[in-house]
Amino acid sequence: MKRKPLRFDKYIPAAAAGVFLLLLWELTADFSGISSYLLPAPSVIAGAFVSRISLIGFHALMTVLAAISGLVVSIAVGAVLAVAIDRFSLIKKIIYPSLVVSQTIPVIAIYPLMLLWFGYGIIPKIVVVVLVCFFPLCVNFADGLAGTDKDLINLFRSMNAGRLRTFFWVRFPAALPYFFSGLKIAATYSIIGAVIGEWLGSEYGLGVYMLRSYRAFQTPQVFAAIGAVVIISLLTVGIVMIVERIFVPWHIKKGEMQ
Repeated sequence: MKRKPLRFDKYIPAAAAGVFLLLLWELTADFSGISSYLLPAPSVIAGAFVSRISLIGFHALMTVLAAISGLVVSIAVGAVLAVAIDRFSLIKKIIYPSLVVSQTIPVIAIYPLMLLWFGYGIIPKIVVVVLVCFFPLCVNFADGLAGTDKDLINLFRSMNAGRLRTFFWVRFPAALPYFFSGLKIAATYSIIGAVIGEWLGSEYGLGVYMLRSYRAFQTPQVFAAIGAVVIISLLTVGIVMIVERIFVPWHIKKGEMQ
């Protein structure tokens, strides 16, 4: 079956709104008399971005490396925990409350300990990314496994399909849309988590670049780094959406028909 091409026309309203807001921002910054230190115009921010593209690119690469590494670990940890929670009710009773509690602990409170344990390298940033990413992955995937159509499971079992075969042919595909929903959230969180880790203690990354620019009173550079974070986050989510179209085309088609 021929794969349906990506449609970009549905993003036109959002893009138009974004252009309008940028234009309004530009006019406000130019004619309101507000200092560029407080509110730099988008054109000034773009100039700061272009003039320091190599330095921003280097720091962005460090941020992406930490974010992707943490996201991969989060996928592995979240998937394993989701399967364990779905398979064993005792594990669900033990682990699930701990997962919820883990999300109530401020990262800033435990990050100094991670710096003591792991130093100022990439490991603490990966740990932060894992802490903020694995929860939506685990919970969404577990909900997808639990919500599999019982009639379809009974049909496979009536054909003498074992538990493992039923999992890979019925429950796993049925849970994939839930998994990708969590992955899209985690993909965004991964970049934010890496930047937070760099704010709290690191040598490289966009978070470090933001802090250095802020301390030097270079507000346009701060906004340029924020723009880089937004671009990277959008690209990451876009890649996840493309992968989703490849692995769960039936779900995408169903959503487009509604």
